[in-house]
Amino acid sequence: MGPPRQPDSPPPERAHTGRRRNEATHRAILDAALAQLATSDGGSVTVDSIAAAAGVGKQTIYRWWPSKGAVLLEALLERARQEVPTPDTGSVRTDLLAVADSTFTGAQGDSTAPALRALVREAARDPHLAELLQEFTAARRAAARDVLERAITRGELPGDTDADLLVDLLYGLFWYRFLLGHAPLDHTTAARLVDILLPPAVNRSHTPGDESADPITNQGPTWCR
Repeated sequence: MGPPRQPDSPPPERAHTGRRRNEATHRAILDAALAQLATSDGGSVTVDSIAAAAGVGKQTIYRWWPSKGAVLLEALLERARQEVPTPDTGSVRTDLLAVADSTFTGAQGDSTAPALRALVREAARDPHLAELLQEFTAARRAAARDVLERAITRGELPGDTDADLLVDLLYGLFWYRFLLGHAPLDHTTAARLVDILLPPAVNRSHTPGDESADPITNQGPTWCR
């Protein structure tokens, strides 16, 4: 009897090109959608036009996205690739200013700004996109609200501070100026807005544990009492 037969070696693994091909197709669709969105009013962009520009069939698009609006929103988010930070430096002014700065600058890129404006217009005609935009906005609101809630927890803001109202005021100014384009959205604007929103005692470089500010004469706006 001869020596025992050694088990056959497994065949070498084949390179998996399917996922790479899918990623390339996915990227091509998003790039095509954003390119069209940035140069149109949004209404002229269709699944057919995106598919033609990306060199794919429209069924490929529907395999990954339920609607044109979903494609457009993901295209914008993929290009922006900038999440609003939630810093925790121990200073509510520093942290809220970082959130405001990031929001203002992130929305004003050469391709991001026209695309975002077109998406807002498109959301009026596309209920699914309107829902996605609400989810997107909610995530950014949460970043600012986290900053305020941490400041309340550590005693830097009064316990009855209306965090939701402050967040509405911050993003209300952003959307008003962003959509109308009548005034700048820059660092100076962000700093002035934060100083208006927060109590004067906080604006004078109040730090946790610093009781030098007079709590009576520096109560701040009514929403921070």
